[in-house]
Parts: sequence; structure tokens; C-alpha cells
Amino acid sequence: MKLFLLTLSVVLALVAASPTGLNRTSHLPQVTFSEGPEGRIVNGYTADEGKAPYIVGLFLRNDGSNSGAVGAGTIIANNWILTAAHCLTTDYVEINYGSNKAWNGALKQIVRRENFISYPDFGSRAGTDIGLIRTDPVTFTDLINKVALPSMSEQSDRFQDTWVLVCGWGGMDNGNLAELLQCMDVQIISNSECEQSYGSVASTDLCTRPVGGRSTCGGDSGGPMVTQDNPRLVGVITFGSGDCHSGPSGGTRVSDYLGWIRDNTGISY
Repeated sequence: MKLFLLTLSVVLALVAASPTGLNRTSHLPQVTFSEGPEGRIVNGYTADEGKAPYIVGLFLRNDGSNSGAVGAGTIIANNWILTAAHCLTTDYVEINYGSNKAWNGALKQIVRRENFISYPDFGSRAGTDIGLIRTDPVTFTDLINKVALPSMSEQSDRFQDTWVLVCGWGGMDNGNLAELLQCMDVQIISNSECEQSYGSVASTDLCTRPVGGRSTCGGDSGGPMVTQDNPRLVGVITFGSGDCHSGPSGGTRVSDYLGWIRDNTGISY
């Protein structure tokens, strides 16, 4: 089905410290809910069903509106989702679990904003774009499951040169969003290499090397960056290059927020 794409809504998540040329994926595409999103993550590949059972599709909605923004999140416990803080600015979210068709999940939950927790410094300091959603408990299956966080002993690990799987339903190179889950395999780079493109990034940002035009883009916000070996959630997608092709992409570095996650959820490794 065709997607009627409305104007891009810039949620006010770009703080003054954001580097020039960096497109923090706060550009959340607005969609009407009578139509299905189509498109792809930029130069990714279509995922097989169950490849990333920890990812959820998010419809971010306000009361009284039949449109809303889209994003993603990651299951870290049967009643907790980790996502980007800039995805948590609406009245409620519809969470779609258990399918590579984000908007037609095997299970849906509606969660209101009183169950959203954004990092306290979000909006005033770069690199703090991380948030939590408290949900009703879900039953884990082959298609719905959690992914581990890094261990507390890995708080200082930068994971440089580590290969990660990045998945989402965003993408704007054809003007639309992805109907089927798109993934890409990319390598984490140092922040100093990332700064060659953007001038500066926060120490709590995590960047991946652009190869072959592969990149995250608007609508991928909040999605997972998971290590390929010994899978752990090391990043939450929050930015890409302005054209979604030419520069590094990345997100908020989860290992720097393990204490905050533990204090709010009780989850610790």
C-alpha cells in the first residue's frame, strides 16, 4: 500500500551541542494510520522473520489525532523497552511486538506517557537521548524475546571495531518508510573518527562507519544496535548523516547508562 507521508515533524531533541551536519533522527516521519508504511533502511537488507525478536515497532501518538510518528525500541525485560528519549514526547505509544512487519505485530500494547522515563539531562546535554517504557509483561516466544545489556564490568568499554547488527523500519531515500524490517551490519568506530565528519560528538555517543551508503535514517529512532558476537545491546539509534548516506550513523552508548537503567528497572548484568 502507498504511504501518505506528511511533513517531517522535528521533535525538539536537538540540543545546542549537536554538531553541524548531524541528523539526529528526531526527524520522526508523520504517517496516517489508514495506510501502511513502505520503504527501507538505507541500503540495508530485508530481515527474515525472527532475526531480531527483541525489536519492537513504535507508533507515537497524541490524543485526538489520527496520525503520529514512528520509531522503534528494544525489549530488555518482559516489561521494559529501551528507546530514544525523543520518541517519548507524545501522549501514548502503540508497541508492536513479534513480527518483521512493524505495524502488524503479533502482539500490540498501548502504553501512556506516565510509563515513559527519559534520561533527566535529555534536551539540555548532547548524548543523553535515551529513555525507557514500562509495559505490561509479555510472554517470550521465538518471535518476542529480550536482548541482554552489557555487563556492569563493561561500563568503560567503547566497543571500538566491534561489528553490530542495526535494524529498523525507517529510511527516506525513496520518501517512504519500511514495511518489512531492514537490517545492516556495520562496525563501531572511535569518536575521534566520527568527529572527522561532524566536528564534535558527545563521549556518550556511539558511531558506526559508513560503508556502501548504509546508514540509519528518520524513523529508525530508538532502534537497537546489537553486537554480533555474544549479542548485547550497545547502542540506541539516535542519529545519521544529513542525507542518510554519506556520514557515520549511530546512537546513545548504552554502556554509559547501565547504572541509570538498573536504578529505574532493576535490570543489571
